[in-house]
Amino acid sequence: MLKINEITKTFNVGTVNEKTALRNVSLSIEEGEFITVIGGNGSGKSTLLNCVAGVYSVDEGSIIIDNTDVTNVTEHKRAAVLGRVFQDPMLGTAANMGIEENLALALRRGQRRGLKWGISNKEREMYRNLLKPLGLGLEDRLSTKVGLLSGGQRQALTLLMSTLKKPKLLLLDEHTAALDPKTAATVLEISDRIVRENKLTTLMVTHNMRDAIEHGTRLIMMYEGEIVLDIRGEEKSKLSVEDLLAQFERVRGEKFTSDRALLS
Repeated sequence: MLKINEITKTFNVGTVNEKTALRNVSLSIEEGEFITVIGGNGSGKSTLLNCVAGVYSVDEGSIIIDNTDVTNVTEHKRAAVLGRVFQDPMLGTAANMGIEENLALALRRGQRRGLKWGISNKEREMYRNLLKPLGLGLEDRLSTKVGLLSGGQRQALTLLMSTLKKPKLLLLDEHTAALDPKTAATVLEISDRIVRENKLTTLMVTHNMRDAIEHGTRLIMMYEGEIVLDIRGEEKSKLSVEDLLAQFERVRGEKFTSDRALLS
C-alpha cells in the first residue's frame, strides 16, 4: 500500500541552520495496517508524514502509494487518495459552515459542482446515521456551525469527513495533542473504530508513548531522522513504556530523553 524507499530530506541546505530531518528512511506498509509513529522533537516523525502527504518534496528516494509513484506528485493531487486529520482542531473543516455542509463538501470532493448541490433529506439521514455512533450528539445538530463545536467534537467530525470516501491512506498528525486527556481518549477510541470498520491503512504520528503502544497494529520509533525500532504483532501487544525505553537504549546505547513523550 505504502512504500517509502530511502528518502532523505534536508532543510536550509548550505546555511548555518542546515538540518537533515530524514536520513535514507525506508518503510513498507501493507494494506490495512495501522502504524503509530513515536519519537522526540526533531526525530523526523512529522517530516515523514508531511513527505508522504506531499507537503515537502524529498531530496532523494521515492514514495509509492497503492502501486503509484507519487514522489513528484503535488500535495493537491495526492489529496485525492489521502485522508488527513491535523493537530489543530480548527483545520480540516469550514468553521462558518454547518455540520451537514461540511460533510457534504467531504462527500463531493473531486466532483464538479453543479446547480444541484443542495442537501437532500435522504443525505441528511445518512449523515445522522454516520454521526450517531460517535456518541457526541452531533446527529441532532446538523445545522450548527462547526466553529461553535468543541475541539473534540471538531476532531471527531474531521475524522469522519476524512474517511467518508475511504482513502487509500489515512494520516493522523498528532490529532489529539491539542485536546485534554479525557477528550483525547474519546477521539482515539473513535479513530480506532473508524479505522477498524473501514479497514483503513493508517499512519498515526503521536508524541504520547502510551497512545503509540495502546493503539494500532505496529509501532515505529524514530530518532535523529531514522527509524530505530519497528515493533509489531505479539511483541507489540505485550509492550510497555518501560520495554520500549529499554529497547531504545539497547539499540542506541543511550537513554531516551524527550520530556514531552515521557511525561505525556
